[in-house]
Amino acid sequence: MSKTTLGVVVGNRGFFPAHLCDTGRKEILKALEEEGIGAVILGSQDTKFGSVETLQDAEKCAALFRSRRDDIDGILVTLPNFGDERGVANSIRMSGLDVPVLVHAFADEAGRMTIQNRRDSFCGKMSVCNNLTQYGIPFTVTSLHTVGPGHQSFRADLREFAATCRVVRGLQNVRVGQLGARPAAFLTVRYSEKLLEEAGIDVEMLDLSEAFGRAERLGNEDAEVRAKLDEIRSYAPTVGVPDDALLKMAKFAVVVKHWMEENRLAATAVQCWTSMEEFFGIVPCTVMSMMSNALRPSACETDITGVVGMYAMQLASGSPSALVDWNNNYGEDPDKGVVFHCSNLPKAFLKDARMDYQEIIAGSVGKESAYGAMVGRVKPGPFTYCRVSTDDSMGVIRSYVGEGRLTDDPLETFGGYGVVEIPDFQDLLRYICECGYEHHVAINQSLVAGAVAEAFDKYLGWDVYFHGE
Repeated sequence: MSKTTLGVVVGNRGFFPAHLCDTGRKEILKALEEEGIGAVILGSQDTKFGSVETLQDAEKCAALFRSRRDDIDGILVTLPNFGDERGVANSIRMSGLDVPVLVHAFADEAGRMTIQNRRDSFCGKMSVCNNLTQYGIPFTVTSLHTVGPGHQSFRADLREFAATCRVVRGLQNVRVGQLGARPAAFLTVRYSEKLLEEAGIDVEMLDLSEAFGRAERLGNEDAEVRAKLDEIRSYAPTVGVPDDALLKMAKFAVVVKHWMEENRLAATAVQCWTSMEEFFGIVPCTVMSMMSNALRPSACETDITGVVGMYAMQLASGSPSALVDWNNNYGEDPDKGVVFHCSNLPKAFLKDARMDYQEIIAGSVGKESAYGAMVGRVKPGPFTYCRVSTDDSMGVIRSYVGEGRLTDDPLETFGGYGVVEIPDFQDLLRYICECGYEHHVAINQSLVAGAVAEAFDKYLGWDVYFHGE
């Protein structure tokens, strides 16, 4: 996970105790350091204790932020005392930065409400938020209205805000690749390339025939192919998988790697059914699994908006995402269900992952053309789910997010699979159907729904349904 860096604005108001800005600045910097978050902040010699109050202070802060704009993922406003709301708002506006903003206020202590130590940050925070609203600057607030930098609540807020910043920054001007045409039967993965472009998400295309042609030109003894072959064999057990199938996977992986590097692609969505099997002789699942496992997410069936959801959660958590089907009920428990793919799930998701043939597609193309699936059960634990979709008729990007638990409930099946438990699952399923969402959903083995929802809704301007909120 890349390090998050925040621009820090320390608010001050002169007729409140300025020494609180000195101690407050030190406390907030200590908290950021302990959370592994970088800080861009005025030096204590630049203004009074490095705080912002006057127009001149705001100009200095804005100039600093502009000079470090490529480093700054978000802005933290901290109020050790009431703070000057105009100074804060002007600092952000004049910086020209379009990044998430977190507003934090220190808590007063009941025994230290004297003129020498009274903060009034409780009140000042409202004034700052009022001015940010007037300036049209979206912002996030902490869970507790006032809180000390060392409090566990603030630390959790800080981590979640950092995750939101990573999602916003990561999805702005990102490039994703579609390898192959949408499978004819999968109308469900249609999407609007133009709406994604408006959101700063650029889609690069490559015809599947070009990928096959490039792969066929690679020699069997090519050094890069042999290295990739060794990597595939060490990734998961390949007992029973023919050598020629493994060689095709290695060549295909090399082609995809070069294509991604040449086009600066962060993620891909790949055509599978059934061109890959009929005309190349493998399923691409293991290659895609390896990419997702290495934080280069890859989605099935050219599901570009599906991989956007995968990438968003990866940015938030720093861990791999997968794309699955909401696939089956689990007995009669209304809050449980089965998630499944055939599968390209990253190895990090699975218990005892192994390579095999893809049983569903083997029925139509033959077992010999269907090797390369990653088989295993998903590990139990908490997870976040996310679906991004384009609504062409309304001209918007929409999404839903939520959290649940992957369980250890018994289940015997094939492919990559798991049992999920989600509070009020039937309500979510009803929402998915009534709103016409896809059957695919991205999942991540972490709890980052709040950070992702905040990024999508407040800072990217997408429609969001947060299940359970």
